[in-house]
Amino acid sequence: MPYFSTLCVYFLMVLNSVMTNTITEEIDVLVFVPQNNSYLFSYTRVAPAIRYAQQRLKTDGGQYSGFHFNIQFENSDCANDALFLLVDRSCAHDKPDLILGPVCEYEAAAVVRLASHWNIPVISAGALAAGFSNKNTEYSHLTRIAPSYVKMAETFTAMFEHFTWKSALLVYEDDKEERNCYFTLEGVYHLMADFNIKTYAFSQGGRLDTDDILHNIYDIEVVIMCMGANNIREIMLAAHRRRLTDGNYIFFNVELFNASSYGNGSWKRGDEYDNDARQAYASLNTVTLLKTVKPEFENFSMEMKMSFKKAGFLDCEDCGTVNMFVEGFHDAILLYAIALHEAMKNGHSKKNGTEITSRMWNRTFEGIAGQVSMDDNGDRNGDFSLMAMTNVEAGTYEVVANYFGVNGTFQLLPAFNTDHFTLKGRYKAHAEKPAKSCGLGVSALTGVIVGAVLGSAMLIAFYFFRKNYRITIERRTQSEEHDTGKHRQLREDSIRSNLSAA
Repeated sequence: MPYFSTLCVYFLMVLNSVMTNTITEEIDVLVFVPQNNSYLFSYTRVAPAIRYAQQRLKTDGGQYSGFHFNIQFENSDCANDALFLLVDRSCAHDKPDLILGPVCEYEAAAVVRLASHWNIPVISAGALAAGFSNKNTEYSHLTRIAPSYVKMAETFTAMFEHFTWKSALLVYEDDKEERNCYFTLEGVYHLMADFNIKTYAFSQGGRLDTDDILHNIYDIEVVIMCMGANNIREIMLAAHRRRLTDGNYIFFNVELFNASSYGNGSWKRGDEYDNDARQAYASLNTVTLLKTVKPEFENFSMEMKMSFKKAGFLDCEDCGTVNMFVEGFHDAILLYAIALHEAMKNGHSKKNGTEITSRMWNRTFEGIAGQVSMDDNGDRNGDFSLMAMTNVEAGTYEVVANYFGVNGTFQLLPAFNTDHFTLKGRYKAHAEKPAKSCGLGVSALTGVIVGAVLGSAMLIAFYFFRKNYRITIERRTQSEEHDTGKHRQLREDSIRSNLSAA
């Protein structure tokens, strides 16, 4: 009887495996994240999200529940640590089946090149620069689970086309190390080559020359900024003092990571300039990631905060807050599980990084914050929001429009105010010029008018000269005076006086 019971249990296990199509596999995962909590993708923030995804697959993953992830975290410094650790580990042990991270551009470039050569899939919530878009050779095994800067730039191209803007000045703060803002606006510059784009960079920690910056905006329409929140405030205050926030220019800041170091659109400082800053920021609009209200995401956010409190970290006030990177590392585990299961069902090994990578691209799945859409180049399509100040008295912002990267649509919300995004007095003036000048430029038109006035004056003067000269001749002929010298002097005086008049 016990033998029969055991046989029944075994039969049910096999039947359940067949019905759910479960595949059992051990997966070695190497995660590169910094220990330093000044990074928004530090170990303290990211590790709980990865473990949450791991546990979710084990308990609720269905056909993916047979995957067991052996996760090893390694410290990265956004320089060369990750590359050296990967080489050392791979020489001493087997190569990992999956690499998560690095996030920083320069560090990611080296790791992805080596991983692509070794046929190891890499999923990063960073490496957002435009250069990683080329997956043909050295970045062939990179999948970007967070929207790249080029994807963000699509929001601006959609707005420029919608509002018929033609020109922009990109102003950014460059730290010459990680260069986050440089890479951010590089995406805009890269995608908007058909528009008139100028750039202005200043060094982080150096003097902010607002006069020089504003001097560069007079021949453009839109200013797009990426820099720390304090510098954005200084520029907006300077623009407001020069009356450049009266609607003749449109101002934007890019804020993707909910961080003041990236420019969070905050005008209030509790100082004497708050009132002016509030009025200036009425002209400042913010492009940021679209936030979800999915109930599952709210539960995830609560779990992350609880995990942070349990860990007892005291040096990181916002480490329990979910940002793009935390969400991305969570979704990376889900995406890999889907692709690996599909590849193994079709007879491929977990070591076939090329096959697994290709199955992560050009697909849609349900992430922690909603639907995740990957394009056919292994980059996540991004959804972004446009925020504007809708109550100037209170200085409060609302989302007024959304851009959806999957289908490239720009959705205007009820709070959207068309006048706020209309350049006042500029297009109207430009449109009137051709009608008044008949196709001539301003200088040519002025020359024509001045020439006509001078010509008319000369004709009138010549008319009076001839008339007075004729009268003078008639008087001389009829005169009985015998002093011919006196007559000659009078005639010359008359001619001289008329020439002077002409």
